[in-house]
Amino acid sequence: MAIINRFAEMLPEISTWRRNIHAYPELRFQEHRTSAFVASKLKEFGCDEVVEGFGKTGVVGVIHGKCNYSGKIIGFRADMDALPIQEANDLPHASTVPGKMHACGHDGHTSMLLGAAKYLAETRNFDGKVVLAFQPAEEGGGGARAMIDAGLIDSWNVSEIYGMHNMPGLPVGEFAVRNGPQMASPDKFEIIVRGLGGHGAMPHKGVDTTLVASQIVVALQSIASRNVNPIENIVISVCSFHTETDTYNVIPETVHMRGTVRTFKPEVQQLVRARIDDLVTRMATSYGAVAEVIHFSGPPALINHTTEADLAAEVALAVCGVAHRDMEPTMGGEDFSEMLLERPGAYLFIGNGNSADLHNPSYEFNDEVIPFGCSWFVTMAESRLPIEL
Repeated sequence: MAIINRFAEMLPEISTWRRNIHAYPELRFQEHRTSAFVASKLKEFGCDEVVEGFGKTGVVGVIHGKCNYSGKIIGFRADMDALPIQEANDLPHASTVPGKMHACGHDGHTSMLLGAAKYLAETRNFDGKVVLAFQPAEEGGGGARAMIDAGLIDSWNVSEIYGMHNMPGLPVGEFAVRNGPQMASPDKFEIIVRGLGGHGAMPHKGVDTTLVASQIVVALQSIASRNVNPIENIVISVCSFHTETDTYNVIPETVHMRGTVRTFKPEVQQLVRARIDDLVTRMATSYGAVAEVIHFSGPPALINHTTEADLAAEVALAVCGVAHRDMEPTMGGEDFSEMLLERPGAYLFIGNGNSADLHNPSYEFNDEVIPFGCSWFVTMAESRLPIEL
C-alpha cells in the first residue's frame, strides 16, 4: 500500500471540511457558500492563483511546481453541487437545508481535491503547473461546459485532465477505470398528451389521456427491444407521470411525462429520438389524442482516452494495488465528458464501500476513502510532472 502518510494524518481535518460542505448543500449554480469555502482554503494553502466565479460559481486554483522547465500543465476536476433530495440520515453533519443533500458524494470529491491541493502547495515536488477545477452544476446544469467556455482549458493551456467519482459497492481502497466508453450520454425528454377530459364513469364521451399515456410508456420500451441493434446499450425510462387532476372520477385533459434516454453512440441517440417522436405521435393519434415531444440534449458519452486511462490505472495500482480494468460501462451520465472532448484524460471510480447507492436519501460519502483519493491526485501530478534530476 502506498497511501501517502501525510493524508492519514490529515484525515480528521479533511473529514471536517467534507462534513461542513455536506451540512450546507447547494444546487447547481447556487454553490456560493461552497465556492467561497473552497476559495478560502486554496488561498490559505498558498496557491499561486485562485479565481472565483469561474463558469458562474466555479473556482480554479493553480499551483506552480518547484520548477517549470517542461512547461507542462495537468488539470484535475472535482464537482461541488448537491441534489434536490431530502436526506434520511440522522447524522451530526446531516443536511441543514430541507429538500437538499449531497447524495452523490460531491462533498467528498471536493474535499479530496482540496486535500491534494494543500499537500501539493506544501511540497511542490513537480515540474510544471497543476490546475484544480472545482466545478458547479454537474447534476444536469452544464457546469463543465460553462467552465470550458470561460477558458478553463485554454487560459492555462491544460494538456491533460482527470476526474474521479466514488462508487458504492466497490471496496474502499480500490479503483476502477476502463479504456474507451465508460459512461452514457444522458438525454432528457418531456411528453405532453392532450385529449378530452370528462367524467370517469363516462369515458366514451372523452379521450382518456391516462390510457394513451400508459400505452406510450409501454410502447417506448419496444425501441430498445425491436428498433436498436441488441448489441448496443440503451436505456429509455419514463420517470415522471402527472395529470392536472387529483381525484377519483375525473379523466384529465392532459398528461405530462418526463424521462431519460441513455446511449453511447450519436447515431443510436438520433435513431432513438426519431422513434420516440414517431411512436408518441402515432400512438396518440390512434386514440384520438394529440401529443408533443420535447428533447433536451445532455452531455456526450464519457469516453476515456486509452493512454491516459492506462496511466490512471498505473497510479491507482501504485496507491492501493487494485485497479479494476474490466468494469462494465455504466448508463449513468457525467459532464466531465465535455472536458475529455477538449483534452486527453480519464475518469476513474474510487470505492465507497458498502454504502447506500448514489442519489439515494440514505447515501453517505465514506470518509475512509479520502486518503486513497488524495494520494491518487498527488501521485498522478508528481508522476505526470516529474522533476528531471
